[in-house]
Amino acid sequence: MITELQKIAAHFALEGPIVKIASLGEGFINDTFIVRTEGAAPDYILQRKNKNIFPDIPAMMENIRKVTDHIRRRVVAAGGDPWREAMTVVPTRDGKLCHVDEKGEYWAMTIFIDGTVAYQKADTEELARKGGEGIGKFQAQLADFDQPLAETIKGFHNIRHRFMQWDEALRHDAARRKACLSEEIGWIENRRGEMLDFWKLVEEGTIPTRVTHNDTKINNILFDKQGEVLCAIDLDTVMASTSLNDFGDAIRSYANTGDEDDRNLSRVGLSLGMFRAYTEGYLSQRAAQLCPTEIDHLAFSARYITYEQVLRFLMDYIDGDTYYKIKYPDHNLVRTHAQYKLLQSMEAQYDQMCTIVRLTAEKYRNEK
Repeated sequence: MITELQKIAAHFALEGPIVKIASLGEGFINDTFIVRTEGAAPDYILQRKNKNIFPDIPAMMENIRKVTDHIRRRVVAAGGDPWREAMTVVPTRDGKLCHVDEKGEYWAMTIFIDGTVAYQKADTEELARKGGEGIGKFQAQLADFDQPLAETIKGFHNIRHRFMQWDEALRHDAARRKACLSEEIGWIENRRGEMLDFWKLVEEGTIPTRVTHNDTKINNILFDKQGEVLCAIDLDTVMASTSLNDFGDAIRSYANTGDEDDRNLSRVGLSLGMFRAYTEGYLSQRAAQLCPTEIDHLAFSARYITYEQVLRFLMDYIDGDTYYKIKYPDHNLVRTHAQYKLLQSMEAQYDQMCTIVRLTAEKYRNEK
């Protein structure tokens, strides 16, 4: 395997001879390797991109190139270090952004940013604040980005698209489970109208479309050893959508007091402390750039994204568990119930969430 990887890596414009290639990370979607080189040459990240998840990898890589080039220009203009504060895509020796091997697999490479810290979980309010700052900084750097981006995953966070899939799943009832799920189906149907009302604001442009990361886990932000944000990484899902999707998805993971698939629902709920901390970090970077309608719907975006995840887990359970990997037969149903408990907690604390957003936005707008 190593010899094969060395042959693949050799197709890219490396600055030094390869010394070692080793696996890196858990690789849930892509297979990731670190390429060590001789002397003062940089090391590199080599990835086999998952063509089952991303149907047009060249277009995805073009998105990443456009976005990282723009960020690099912003970093240089601000007097920063573009090699540490932005991802750098490494082309192949013939100038392409990815290499296709003999098996039809797609490979891409970026420069490894040395001397950084990555966290697997935001387990303190200070780290949640830094996570919000990281995604806010990423969006702020792209606020004036004006190039078209490809849609790497069709209908991502588009609830109208999800409802089309949902209605089809109910019609087919592939696993013959629908009859036992009347209560859970009601959770989805009772909120359909307000979710479509929110998405209509995006469709008509009242909530603007901007550049979004779409995978806001804390481990997709690199920090320096002093704990300051360097840059966002793992940009496979970067595309044009509403900034609120990034905020809502982050809150769904950062502020949940339980696990995504927690069987003990008494542990699941929204932590207002973590919500406040992430909101502080995010709006410290974005308050001056977001329009009033975005600010007004920032808290709702957490409900929207969590609701979407309830729908997707339940839909996959109805379909017979064809999308998400499961560890036991009712895993998707357990996920559905845990996410619904989180959604209920958000709904119960929604007024407080809105107040936190409003006061934080006012604070940072006044500072500007």
